[in-house]
Amino acid sequence: MAIIGKRNQLTVLKSAPPGFYLDGGPHGELLLPGALIPEGAKVGDTLDVFLYRDSEDRLVTTTEIPHAQVGEFAYLRVVSVAPRIGVFLDWGLSKDLLLPIREIKQEGVQQGDWLVVYVYLDAKTDRIVASMRVKRHLSTTLPAYAEGQQVNLLVTGETPLGYNAIVENAHFGLLYHNDISTPLGIGLRIDGFVRAVRDDGKIDLSLDRAGHQRIDVNTEVVFDALKKAGGRLPFHDDSTPEEIRAAFGLSKKAFKQAIGSLFKERRIMITKHGIRIADTQPKSVSK
Repeated sequence: MAIIGKRNQLTVLKSAPPGFYLDGGPHGELLLPGALIPEGAKVGDTLDVFLYRDSEDRLVTTTEIPHAQVGEFAYLRVVSVAPRIGVFLDWGLSKDLLLPIREIKQEGVQQGDWLVVYVYLDAKTDRIVASMRVKRHLSTTLPAYAEGQQVNLLVTGETPLGYNAIVENAHFGLLYHNDISTPLGIGLRIDGFVRAVRDDGKIDLSLDRAGHQRIDVNTEVVFDALKKAGGRLPFHDDSTPEEIRAAFGLSKKAFKQAIGSLFKERRIMITKHGIRIADTQPKSVSK
């Protein structure tokens, strides 16, 4: 069954001057305009298409890929403002996405602004729209994440404590300032790790794995990077957090812990010019 606001795998039923007509099940035959037909596609093929309503309220399909589907959160740019109606957002399709005025959370939204929104199907109009009231669309069920579990994050805002983030497109979490070595951008999508799930359902997050597991994993990340670089890398205590994050995907704190552990194991040497693999590696003991 073809679902509005989602990518669907639909079969081409016939070809006509306007384009292909696809099997939409209960929705009937759905047009894929000729300009959007993939090269080499033919009747009988199954195509990956997105289903939505055009400006004349007709259900149509497109091979364009939106930045977000129904049921997802996204960080989108305002392309135009329509007084008394709302604003329109660029979501990757030729037809812009409406953020109705009732769903705008802040005053003074202007063209060019970037907003964190939730994309949903309006029950009254059956049209895809956006909402800035993201908290009402988060899951109310208690998260079942395990400590140290890797999760996908969307950074939504900064607070005195740290950065708010949406976890796995479903729950609310917080990255604390004292665990972050460099500022984060709103709208950033990044992988993080669960530190704890609180009784209120909110999630404490980190950009690094917790405890000894984190240190063990990070030491191998650094050591593997050293081996791939021929045994030497120009990173040390004075390297910037941005340089370290770009090179290893680690915070500066995690990097320092990792090289400290590697040094204690006599696997690397730390110099003013960087780090290098030690000339003599500790030998493994055979049993």
